[in-house]
Amino acid sequence: MAKSKPAARMSVELPLWRALTGYRLLTMGYAILLFVLGRDRFERPWIAIVFLAFLAVWTIATLPKVANAARCTTRFLAADLTIALTGILLTPLADLDARNIDGTTLPSIWTAGSVLAFALKGGWRWAAFASTFVAVANLIERGHPSRDTAHNVLLVWFVSIAIGYVVEVARAIEATLARALEIDAATRERERLARDIHDSVLQVLAMVQRRGTALGGEAAELGRMAGEQEIALRSLVTGGPVPAPRVPRGTERPGTQRPDAGPPDAAPDEGPCDLRALLTPYAGPRVSFAEPGAPVLLDRAAADELAAAVGAALDNVGRHAGADARAWILVEDWTDEVIVTVRDDGPGIPEGRLAQAEGEGRLGVALSIRGRLRDLGGTAELISVPGQGTEVELRVPRGRGKRDR
Repeated sequence: MAKSKPAARMSVELPLWRALTGYRLLTMGYAILLFVLGRDRFERPWIAIVFLAFLAVWTIATLPKVANAARCTTRFLAADLTIALTGILLTPLADLDARNIDGTTLPSIWTAGSVLAFALKGGWRWAAFASTFVAVANLIERGHPSRDTAHNVLLVWFVSIAIGYVVEVARAIEATLARALEIDAATRERERLARDIHDSVLQVLAMVQRRGTALGGEAAELGRMAGEQEIALRSLVTGGPVPAPRVPRGTERPGTQRPDAGPPDAAPDEGPCDLRALLTPYAGPRVSFAEPGAPVLLDRAAADELAAAVGAALDNVGRHAGADARAWILVEDWTDEVIVTVRDDGPGIPEGRLAQAEGEGRLGVALSIRGRLRDLGGTAELISVPGQGTEVELRVPRGRGKRDR
């Protein structure tokens, strides 16, 4: 039986941290380039050289700190913001003629990277905190703020807050998606266990109930108790996950194969498997089996699930179409999919009966047939006309077991 794979987890923050890493390196180089091109405007260039050298070492040495939120500690954020503010306030001491280069500070736009780190780490509130300090430092550095200075300050403030808000929304979406994937995985596992129970314990209980009622006496009481346990177990299956015990050998319905069992000599390997070998045991006096002349290869897990779905369909024929009903199994091997059709000549299924059965907790079609095919990426279509029998068409896409054509 194929087990559900764990839900895949994703991270919407990781690309943002990678972008921040690249931004810090590029803006560090940009700040150094601005100094090189405008070094003749500095009356005290040694101040700028010392600061930019320290900025380069700090940026490169702290690249691991901006790899993700876990490594980006609050202590690092505080130190990084302090360096940015120090660079802004050192600009007038270097006697930089700000009017000639549009008021650019020593760290230039590298400062925005420090603010963005706050936004990625703590959201819009942290971004507002950091950008406010940057705004105050810029106003002090300029001395007499101009309209351009106010414009730049407000731009950094609003953009950083917006990015912080987007990060918070992204985190909420990521958490919601992760929870949805976990619920989906748990639901699929619950359905898998429910199918096992339907294919084993519930069938045995139903058989005991029928046989006990037919025999009468003490057997009738045993049948009544089995019927009560069947109802209770069906309710448990529809309400939560339960263990899936196997049917002890020798308790299968006469003339049928256990849906969860392969052929007697089937190998437990995981390689390609000939589906014909798994379906042949279902053939009998009242079940005709038509197969291709060449092997029908599928992954072992897919072949087992498809054979179990066929067994569940035949079990429904035996229980609902009557003891004299005949059934036919047809296997079609196509390039991109395998189609197995199970047809009977019984009285058919009245309209609305399947929905009613699912409401009563009888999940043979819903779980043992449709659920199995859905897990394989296939489909199960049931066509029934009252008085003309029922046909179940099972389609499974090919996987690793695809034959060469």
